This record gives sequence, C-alpha cells and structure tokens, in this order.
Amino acid sequence: MSERVKICIYGPGAVGGFVGVLLAKAGAEVSVVARGAALQAIRQNGLRLRRQDGEIAVSVSATDDPATLGPQDYVVLAVKAPALPAIVPKLAPLLGPETAVVTAMNGMLWWFFDGGGPRGSGPLRSVDPGGAIARALPRSRVIGCVVHSTSSQPEPGVIRHGVGDELIIGEATGGVSARVRNLGRWLDRGGFHSKLSADIQQDAWVKLWGNMNFNPISLLTGATADRIIDDPDVYALCISTMREFAAIGQAIGYSLPMTPEARIAMARKLGAFKTSMLQDVEAGRPVELDALLAAVHEIGARVGVPTPFIGAMLGLARLRAAQSGLYEPLAAMAGAAT
Repeated sequence: MSERVKICIYGPGAVGGFVGVLLAKAGAEVSVVARGAALQAIRQNGLRLRRQDGEIAVSVSATDDPATLGPQDYVVLAVKAPALPAIVPKLAPLLGPETAVVTAMNGMLWWFFDGGGPRGSGPLRSVDPGGAIARALPRSRVIGCVVHSTSSQPEPGVIRHGVGDELIIGEATGGVSARVRNLGRWLDRGGFHSKLSADIQQDAWVKLWGNMNFNPISLLTGATADRIIDDPDVYALCISTMREFAAIGQAIGYSLPMTPEARIAMARKLGAFKTSMLQDVEAGRPVELDALLAAVHEIGARVGVPTPFIGAMLGLARLRAAQSGLYEPLAAMAGAAT
C-alpha cells in the first residue's frame, strides 16, 4: 500500500463524510470541498462521525475552492446526481494525469451504460444529456463505488452512522487495477470492508434494484421503509416494479441474485429507516429521480421491455417532486442538446 495518498472528498455529507473521517483516521491526507454551514463547521470543529461506540473527529483541509488543493490521487464524488453537471467543470484543478475519480453515489451514472457492446448503446440522456459529463470524466478515469451502508447528517459537519460498512469498488471499464487495490487497502485500513469487483456495473445494478422503488415511494408517501413494506398494496407495487427491472436486466445482460420477495425481506431487517430520497425531501434538497428511476425507464424503452409500473411510479414521483420545487430533469436543463 502506498504510504502516502491524497484523497479529496467532494461533498462531505452522509456518505462522503463517513468515508472521509475513516480515511483520515487511517492516515490518508484527506481534504474536503464543501460550502456554507458545512464548510464553516468542518473548519471550526473538524469532520465528525458519531457511531454507537462514540464520536471520532478528524482535522481535514476544507475549502470551497478546489483550485487551492491541487491534483489528488483520488477524488471521491459523494454528491447527489442532480448536482453533478454544475460540479464537473470545477473538478479540473483536482485532476492530475493519474487521478482516479471515485463515484460514491446512488443510482445509474454516466459511465454505467456507456461504451457500447452487448450491455450498452451509448450514454443515457436522462443522466448525461449531451454527454458533457462523459467528455469531462471519461470512463478510463472512473472507479465505480457501491455503498452498502446507512448514514445521515444531523447537522453540518457531523455524520451519524447507522448500519453497514461495505464498499464495493472496481474500474468503470471493467477489472481490478492497481489503483483499485490500493484504494481498497486504504479503505480496509480505515475500518471499511472493501470488496474489489471486476464488474462494478453488475454490483451497481443489484444495488439499484432496491433503491429504484423504495426511494420514489418514500417521496410520494413520506413513509419509512418498514411502513412501505407492511402495506400489502404498496408491497405488491414494489414487487411489480422489481420484476420489470429484472426483465430489463435480463435483456442487457445483468443478473439478480434473489427474488424480489427475498430482496424486500432483507430491507425489512433494517427496520424503520428513511431512504436517502426521503431525507432529501425533508431537507428541501433536489431529489435523484433521474439516476434512480428515469434511467431505468429509458433503458427499458431502448431494449423494448414494457415498464408500465416503473413508468407510472416515475410520472407520479416526478410530478410530486416538481410541485415541491425539488426536481427538474437534467435533459430539460440541458435544453435539446443530445
């Protein structure tokens, strides 16, 4: 393992802050890009992580200007997908020739369905209209990261960890490289359980299977996961959307490891948790409908898999979020560019 590593966390929120604290504790040279109250809190009190066994506070370089940090070994993108188009142009000062961009983000991202081949047919307009993100951050620079952990941000600069500490990482182009192995060692040193994946798209697809229905249903209902599962009609809707998702996966070459019923049973064990989308709604933040649901709907249309339940859920969630001022599709923001 490299004895010195520079890692910038772009977005030290619930996920990014969790990763940043443990990497700093492991001895990595960690910096964060934040703004507003979060930036002020981190500068004054450090980045803090609350767990059942106590609180960890680490001192990190914190700025709202990436140009002050210089090139990094790894840049961890831990932002919400709707923020990405505005953030990408600001990353340039952090990117040296060998810098890897690690996407610790929810949903289907720009690199997921790019590159052609049997699994893809070009960029998804719902998550990267016009291809601007892919041009700025080509797949060769990206390490995908699938987070299996729950955490929240009760106040600026403070992260509360719930359950889980597994991070799955792998090259967006496929395979496990030296830089992926090095990052995995640092994560393990920090206390995570890292898993190195030769097919990170497969792992991201499995994670998305759960997120693509619980999140929008929580937006529509304001309910925690246990109440969603316990309502028999809402449960039936989840099963229907998950079966449509599985059919899309079969059409593009991604498998799922269990039945929809078994996957929901896993979620039930987590109890009355709030999805990330419900947390965003309650905080008045833009929601990630494009990456979590619109992209799935777009792929279904491409490969000719009917998705009436996914389409209905998307339409209802999109309308509800737009009425609350929490959603504008990326394609609309980019105009007619394709």
